[in-house]
Amino acid sequence: MKGALSNLPRGWQCKPLKFVATYNDEVLSENTDPATEIEYIEISDVALTDGLKRTEKIEFDQAPSRARRVVRSDDILISTVRTYLKAISNVSNAAPNLIASTGFCVIRPGDEVDATFLGWVAKSEPFVGEVVSRSVGVSYPAINAGELVGIDVPLPPIEIQKRISDFLDEKTTQIDGLIEKKRALLDRLAEKRQALITQAVTKGLDPNAPMKDSGIGWLGKVPDEWKIKPLRFLGRFQNGISIGGDSFGSGFPFVNYSDVYKNISLPKFGSGLVESTEKDRFLYSVKRGDIFFTRTSETIEDIAISSVCETTIDDAVFAGFLIRCRPYPEILDVGYSKYYFRNSSLRDYFVKEMNLVTRASLGQTLLGKLLVLLPPLDTQKHISSYLDAKLNDLAMVEEDGKKAIQLLNEYRAALIASAVTGKLDGLR
Repeated sequence: MKGALSNLPRGWQCKPLKFVATYNDEVLSENTDPATEIEYIEISDVALTDGLKRTEKIEFDQAPSRARRVVRSDDILISTVRTYLKAISNVSNAAPNLIASTGFCVIRPGDEVDATFLGWVAKSEPFVGEVVSRSVGVSYPAINAGELVGIDVPLPPIEIQKRISDFLDEKTTQIDGLIEKKRALLDRLAEKRQALITQAVTKGLDPNAPMKDSGIGWLGKVPDEWKIKPLRFLGRFQNGISIGGDSFGSGFPFVNYSDVYKNISLPKFGSGLVESTEKDRFLYSVKRGDIFFTRTSETIEDIAISSVCETTIDDAVFAGFLIRCRPYPEILDVGYSKYYFRNSSLRDYFVKEMNLVTRASLGQTLLGKLLVLLPPLDTQKHISSYLDAKLNDLAMVEEDGKKAIQLLNEYRAALIASAVTGKLDGLR
């Protein structure tokens, strides 16, 4: 943070955080009554812009061993592990038994600093950047609490601290309100997208078409000329490759779980590399028209998420956490498959049919029972073209919304940094 503090206004000071605050002052005793209820804060419960999002009520003997840091009103939580997550928050109106993970450094402001102001400093990009840069480790970066409190912070006179706090409270509330409206718009667009897909692939595009009762609760009435067949009659199934971790990082294209989970159609090249054999590349090939389904997850909701290969990926293989369905010729249009297997009504089928024990897992037998609505092939292509056009229009609006959120977040961050380092006129 040194660069940001090089030109502070006259009358401002620069001190290490430990000179204006204490840290990790209180620890929950190991001798606490096991039945004592605490409100526990984990790293994932805290975010830089949203603050303290939630707590978990839990009895002491059921809480994780890391539930030890006592938190009081006006304390500031700063994550010392996985610092790239930027889990930082002020705490106001703390519950009597509020306890944070030992993955936090709990900062308690002293008398010469306004707690809210110090919280804004802790959430400013210069301070956060310094925390991240001093963290050690690649996959699990962390910073020692003693190192963290050695970071310099700006310290204006107390009346200016309060003025800055009031200003940022007001301005960030306004910005957050605008961001929330944009997020609500994105949610509505996502709902509209899913409604368009489900309507088109289960009811067709002709509102006057004769309909028939499918006899299936989650499908309801469907166009009269459409057929209904189990997926096992439409293609062949194959589970993905099982291969040791030391084989990854070089070699041939590899389609992983995330490639399927995050994309309605596969990335053109896959996102990884693996040392596969010629036999592997034949057995686990990735060809145009193939439909991939997520096979395992912690929850049913993330099972059987599909992605379709629209362009053959030469020499590629796919992950063992996936199932491939390779349709027989002239049965399923690639574009129709892309939308049909992502329609929300299929979730009802899998939630109803799947038994969840400790980890949800999709087998070929259950997947093969999935009923598929089959319009004539030319109708499938018509539906695909229609949805491509409609969803492209929605995607453009979504992109504008995402850019607006990004710009508002950037403005928010810049405003905080400028305010706490004395760069804004009227706040010096």
